[in-house]
Amino acid sequence: MNNRISFNRETSWEKEVSNEQINFRFNIITVLVYLIGIVLIVQLFNLQIINGEAYREQSNTRLSRVTSIEAARGSILDRSGNELAGIRTQYSVELFKTNIANEELNTAILKLVNLLEQYQIAYTDTFPIKINPFEFTINEEEQAKWKKKYKIDENASAEQAFYIFKDKYDISNEDVVEIRKILSIRYKITTIGYSATKSITIAEDVNEEIVAQISERNSEFPGISISTDAIRTYTAGSLAAHVIGYTGKINEEEYNQNKDIYDNDDIIGRTGIEYVFEKYLKGTDGEKQVDMSVDGTITGEYITQNPIAGSDIVLTIDANLQKVTEIALDNCINKIRNGGFAQRYDTKGGAAVVMNVNTGEVLATASNPTYEPEWFVGGISQEHWNYLNTNTSHPQLNKAIQASYEPGSTFKMVTAIAGLESGAITSKEKIRDTGIYKKYNGEWKCWYYTDYHRGHGYLNVTQALQHSCNYFFIETADRMGIDILSKYALHFGLGKKTGIELPSETAGTVASKETYSRIRPGKSMGPGDTLNAAIGQGDNNFTPMQIAKYISSIANGGNIVNPTIIKSVLNSDGTEISKEEIEQYTNEKLGIEASEDQININPENINIAKEGMRMATSEAGGTAYSIFKNFNVEVAGKTGSAEAGKDENGNDLVDAWFVCFAPFENPEVAVVVMIENGGHGNYAAEVARDVLTQYFGKNETTTVNESTTATPYTEAMR
Repeated sequence: MNNRISFNRETSWEKEVSNEQINFRFNIITVLVYLIGIVLIVQLFNLQIINGEAYREQSNTRLSRVTSIEAARGSILDRSGNELAGIRTQYSVELFKTNIANEELNTAILKLVNLLEQYQIAYTDTFPIKINPFEFTINEEEQAKWKKKYKIDENASAEQAFYIFKDKYDISNEDVVEIRKILSIRYKITTIGYSATKSITIAEDVNEEIVAQISERNSEFPGISISTDAIRTYTAGSLAAHVIGYTGKINEEEYNQNKDIYDNDDIIGRTGIEYVFEKYLKGTDGEKQVDMSVDGTITGEYITQNPIAGSDIVLTIDANLQKVTEIALDNCINKIRNGGFAQRYDTKGGAAVVMNVNTGEVLATASNPTYEPEWFVGGISQEHWNYLNTNTSHPQLNKAIQASYEPGSTFKMVTAIAGLESGAITSKEKIRDTGIYKKYNGEWKCWYYTDYHRGHGYLNVTQALQHSCNYFFIETADRMGIDILSKYALHFGLGKKTGIELPSETAGTVASKETYSRIRPGKSMGPGDTLNAAIGQGDNNFTPMQIAKYISSIANGGNIVNPTIIKSVLNSDGTEISKEEIEQYTNEKLGIEASEDQININPENINIAKEGMRMATSEAGGTAYSIFKNFNVEVAGKTGSAEAGKDENGNDLVDAWFVCFAPFENPEVAVVVMIENGGHGNYAAEVARDVLTQYFGKNETTTVNESTTATPYTEAMR
């Protein structure tokens, strides 16, 4: 009991001691808080009252803005690393808003414009009034809208409106020429707007002399700075233009959809590889902080985030082979136009494709006529724009993939293989060509039918391919029907997109019952339409790229290849994008769907078609024998001439085709040539010969002795 009482007294005493300590500590803290508060008040008084003016002046002379550093666009290279599209450094003059009076701004603008004119550098000028004499540069309707917008009397003359703007911008100069120069920039500021962080571009692609002048005389040009941009350049001129494509300024809709990636004045890919691989080519912009005084004088710059350059796109194209292909195609077209062969045709252009038969890699692809991607850099001129839009031969159209044509006799290997596979014909069977195939109340003439001979006589399938006998293949198709024929055409990739990594590829059409009904609603395909399809006419319309895929697949023994023009995508850090990622990306970008299951074809039937093609170029009587009879490498080929309607004068149009692969025994490369209204297939064969000469490294050797005035083989299809 006593122990318990003693314990309670001890606890009370401890509590009293503890309360005294707490009170003491609280008093100390209170005193410290008051002391700190007094110090802060004194310091604040010192900052705001005693030295306030000095600090405000110092603060007002320091401004900072953050600007983006544009990432260098990735290059486009050929398979050997030769640059087809690269970048160059461009300096631009920019103007930021600063806290200076109108008079000082006007003086700086006048000095800048005079400097630009001294070096003959163009600058933006959209002010719609010219001087000496005063005249509006816009029509009356536009004038009315313009005056209303800027609250100018509708009856005001050009001179009156000119001086209204002079007063608006507080321009004190009296010389009208000087006033006009200042107005050009002040008006742009009004129409576009600018701020301390958002500039307007006064002039692009200025020279280094101007850069040096502005840098050295920085105080004379308040708010004016130089930006360094990486500008797209196309070092190879028009080479592979339809593959590379071109770039252009992003439009409002595109910008609104991609504000997190682009600025409103960015350049993006418009066509070709530039468009398809925009995601990889663009890169990631960096950031730069610029310190300057209130009057616009720059006091310091430093990079806060380094830009990451875009990826390089390496194509399967060989630049040297591409050049030879384009030149050979152009030379042949001009030769046909000028009557350099036995007959003159008014050809409208053409296309060519060179493909690795084992991989599907496109080594060269040409479309004629062409253009230069450089025309679009910085804005296309009116002259070039008119050329592109008024030329009836369509220079911007990539005819290798964006246009389809009846294939003519180049389709006959499909008919031959389908006939052999279905049992409609055998390799040894001979069909007698009497010159005219008569059936279904119609007539189909073989091209060989003339006043001097009535047909080829008895031919087997290889001989029929050698001589391109219409009669033989018409009879073959009549036996097997359109369903089998169209099935094998589709198997080889004809009449459907190849999936090559280029935009706006057309699918074309394969002659079939479904195609016929779709094109002609309510009508059914007749047997005569099947006969036309057998020789590459009717509803058969294919792109040169599809034909190249088909010929490559025959050349390699029947393996279906998928055309590709991308070898690799290389990041700026040296890493490489995987093939799987590239394929997935391009499939999504271009809406490419997986191919259907393929047919198993007897290799012997493929070899029969190949032998017929060999005979067409390597044995007397072949439709391309005159072109390749002395060639150093054995070539297997096929000519084709397809009716293509009539011109404005009612004359028949005939597209010329030539397809081939080489070497025959161990095929490496396929060449497809199509010339619009080229007349005869063996005319187009000259292009393939020149391409193969380059490919096999035989440019120094004369491989062909040919008379250019010889009578050509004429394959009149119907």
